[in-house]
Amino acid sequence: MRWGVIIEDIDRVARESFGIDQLKPAQRDAIEAVVGGRDVLGVLATGYGKSVMYQIAATLRAGVTVVVSPLIALQEDQLVGIENAPDAPAAVALNSAGGVRRKREAWRMLRSGQAEFVLLAPEQLAKEEVLTALADLDVSLFVVDEAHCIASWGHDFRPDYLMLGAVAERLGRPPIMALTATASTPVRAEIARRLGLRDPFECIGELDRPGIALTVRRHTEDADKRAAVEDEVAELPKPGLVYTATRRDTEHYAERLQERGLRAAAYHAGMSAKSRTQVHEDLLDDRLDVVVATSAFGMGIDKPNVRFVVHADAPESVDAYYQELGRAGRDGEPAQATLHFRPEDLALRKYFAGRKPAGGELRRLLSALESGAGRRAELAEASGLSPRRVTALLALLSDTGHVRIGRTGARLLARSDVETAVSDALERVEERERIDQSRIEMMRSYAETRRCRRQVLLGYFGEELDEPCGNCDTCAAGVAENVGEEADGEEHASGFRVDDAVTHAEWGAGTVMSVDDDRMTVFFDSEGYRVLSLELIEQHHLLSLARQK
Repeated sequence: MRWGVIIEDIDRVARESFGIDQLKPAQRDAIEAVVGGRDVLGVLATGYGKSVMYQIAATLRAGVTVVVSPLIALQEDQLVGIENAPDAPAAVALNSAGGVRRKREAWRMLRSGQAEFVLLAPEQLAKEEVLTALADLDVSLFVVDEAHCIASWGHDFRPDYLMLGAVAERLGRPPIMALTATASTPVRAEIARRLGLRDPFECIGELDRPGIALTVRRHTEDADKRAAVEDEVAELPKPGLVYTATRRDTEHYAERLQERGLRAAAYHAGMSAKSRTQVHEDLLDDRLDVVVATSAFGMGIDKPNVRFVVHADAPESVDAYYQELGRAGRDGEPAQATLHFRPEDLALRKYFAGRKPAGGELRRLLSALESGAGRRAELAEASGLSPRRVTALLALLSDTGHVRIGRTGARLLARSDVETAVSDALERVEERERIDQSRIEMMRSYAETRRCRRQVLLGYFGEELDEPCGNCDTCAAGVAENVGEEADGEEHASGFRVDDAVTHAEWGAGTVMSVDDDRMTVFFDSEGYRVLSLELIEQHHLLSLARQK
């Protein structure tokens, strides 16, 4: 199709099928690309309208659209959104909440052409019978929502996401649309690599949420911090969210806030599915003032009037922090994001980041591969490992070039021997640990900075803010420095610019994340984030540019 015709069709479907009079430019660009058959990687702020992008694109492409979505609550919200649209195609969900009858009806609608969307979790796609049935349909678009879950910062995080590239191949390799609200440059690269995106159109919308006031409150004593969290939450406009590092603390804070007369509830992965669903529904229906949660809560929340997000503990990364604070103020009204920071709390995050597989696990899996097993269920049975553990270890062995994952399962490459494969895998784990530690240190840098906090946050994601924001605590205190970061794509006086590919003599290949007057932040593939002095870089020739001229 000609470009103009595609735009006319996009606007018509947006208006007639979904009741949207005006699309944002980034939305329209992404839809146009995927309708034309191109892979798309979209990074857009929470509340920007990512779901509408795939819904309009799918309507313009004949066939079934498979939407991978990590939470049942999020799937159900998207179903409701499609059902409430003026004239959108029908959608179904395949998840554990539906029961046998609902699943049977969903498959009937898909096979008969009555439904064009199917929403399911990555764990469903790990089931051979589900994958085989989907492969028999005419799948025309493969959507990966919350695509940052595929980034392997610690291989145990949603490991089933790591197999989605092979799943897309099994389904005939339709165009892939990967969508997320938070992904730094290195994470975007990993998403593209793991999904096998082919020359993807990168749709990077504005990530700034200027209506959210950013504040960090530092503490030395744990008891003082806890009291300050409770006092602040009691005074802030409601409703709101409080994030903690541990399940135990969700219960503690919820009880303390209830004692103050607030309608508060805890939420964590150790609760029953029924209890978690009840908390979710109570918040959406304004029956709660505060939800106190671990990071398990949030991706399924589509509540526009959340007035605050308070972190009682520092998250494990800036990526996680920005994702979580972005749940405030989706209605465009002012909101508050506060991080209560005690440096000692980061030790807990370092403990969480330090878990790693054992050589024995790897040897058992490699032995199963040598015996001829290839499918995940076969490998789990032969190795005695859980299916999720098998997935995580396969991704690790694939990263190091010893295993190939394809349509028919995994296979050990002929040149690989067990001990070399184990050694390479454990070395890669150590590399990932260094990266995890560097991400924790970037969180510390945000908490301790005297610069404009919004400039620091956006710079982490490769987005520049020329002037201090005026809506954070350092700006309010008059201490924020406008460090003169260069506009996106402009070269700093040092000769470096954001997104430059560079090489360090010791740390190897890296990507420039931000450039300030006296320092720069670089993400190194093997080391993670490092802040380097521009003066020392120049004196000792520490970095060389790999920029294409």
